[in-house]
Amino acid sequence: MTKVRTAAEAVSHVQNGAMVAVNSSSGLLCPDAVLEALGQRFAAEGVPKNLTTIHPICAGDMFGTKGVDHLARPGMISRIIGGSYPSGPSNAEPPLIWQRILEENLTAYNVPSGIVFDMLREGAARRPGVLTKVGLDTFADPRRDGCAMNATARERPIVRTMEFEGEEWLYFPALQPDVAIIRASTADEKGNLTFEQEGATLGAMEMALAAHNNGGIVIAQVRRVAAQGTLKPHDVRVPGILVDFVVEAPDQLQTTATLYDPGISGEIFRPLSTFDIPAFGPNKAMARRVAREMKNGWAVNIGFGISANVPRILLEEGQHGAVTWVIEQGAVGGVPLLDFKFGCAANAEAFVASPHQFSYFQAGGFDCSLLSFLEIGQDGSVNVSRLAATPHRTAGAGGFVDITSRAKRIIFSGNFNAGAKMHIEDGRLVIDREGKIAKIVPEVSQVSFSGRRATETGQEISYVTERCVIRLLDGRLTVTEIAPGIDLQRDVIDQATGQLHVAPDLKEMDAALFRDAPMGLEL
Repeated sequence: MTKVRTAAEAVSHVQNGAMVAVNSSSGLLCPDAVLEALGQRFAAEGVPKNLTTIHPICAGDMFGTKGVDHLARPGMISRIIGGSYPSGPSNAEPPLIWQRILEENLTAYNVPSGIVFDMLREGAARRPGVLTKVGLDTFADPRRDGCAMNATARERPIVRTMEFEGEEWLYFPALQPDVAIIRASTADEKGNLTFEQEGATLGAMEMALAAHNNGGIVIAQVRRVAAQGTLKPHDVRVPGILVDFVVEAPDQLQTTATLYDPGISGEIFRPLSTFDIPAFGPNKAMARRVAREMKNGWAVNIGFGISANVPRILLEEGQHGAVTWVIEQGAVGGVPLLDFKFGCAANAEAFVASPHQFSYFQAGGFDCSLLSFLEIGQDGSVNVSRLAATPHRTAGAGGFVDITSRAKRIIFSGNFNAGAKMHIEDGRLVIDREGKIAKIVPEVSQVSFSGRRATETGQEISYVTERCVIRLLDGRLTVTEIAPGIDLQRDVIDQATGQLHVAPDLKEMDAALFRDAPMGLEL
């Protein structure tokens, strides 16, 4: 008997008060057709209501896929647990889910992505919950925000501290969903799922196990349905014994604004010449300076922002392959993609499940992480998760906390302050208009990364900006390099509201970073 149903038929089995887990990362693997049908059912019938929804990485991107916004109707969601959330264009109205959060229409939490996957895995095995040191002294710590995104959440804590065998831990209870909504490329009539046209599997298996093992249902959206017995068993990532309903959606996007690109799914390898190299300017100079920190043979995690261009710097310098890039969605190797295709990689060597990737990150198994910042506190702490100047906050921290908690080395990169205009002329950085918002501050608005804990545990932390390099030395932000053309007092010290120290052996950044030609990088 076939498990294929229409989206409306599949979501008719979702009950009031259900806990619904969704496997997605922005547009990547977003089961948008099923989420749309679920939202339409509520609009027509008023059910299901009072849902708890779980999103280890955000569902939807506000461009090609609305994702969780299909469900952001007053009364439909009463609680949401997300590693991250859709952000949408900066010049547009916030996504509906953000409006619900800020209006206190639901209880909202930003739990680090890897921990959300851990909570689901514990729920699948019917264990009580997660003991972890990930998130200590960050916004995830109950002595700070306890993952709460609004006042309603602060009244209903999701995390607490515990002592176990003489050590301090954070405890997150297991999640036992009633419904898992996942997505794949192909299903056979028995519900076996393959992912051959996808750029990741994320946590599809773990999420399906968590729902199935707790008596719930699993709905799988796919591009196509194959005859029973025609899928190769080694290709099946989620077996049909876990899947209750299959929804065919031939037009599902592979990722944001992309119907299908075989380079993303690893079905073909793109020529290296087809990847764009960043245009010359201050941002490229920053990416080049970060690239100088790389070592041959390293495995390096990479995040959104300036650091996403570092692989392309290595391409330009003839060093592609010297470093293996690893991203939280599961790609290992290749060339991580940019903008809203971020989370995918072309020419990947492997795709691993996100929960496994996060286990790798949480234990610090990799060599270095390249990440961005909104603010840097004078104790070295970093904020990426709350933009205090606007009611529409950021997309949340995603896997940032999991990645940074035990990373051996972290290089944060970004502009020294917000709103500055500058250019490079004759190998020197020229500031045309100074920014009005300081990013180096006495205390960050929210602690996404704890500088205090980094100092205690001996992590190697650097901050690369267009005008200087700063290192966290003995718990203090210390300027170690400045760009050619930059005045230390006027352009650096005076532009920070948090205290900066200056290294006694202050150096000028290599002039080759500021020339429109390859810099001769050798790793």
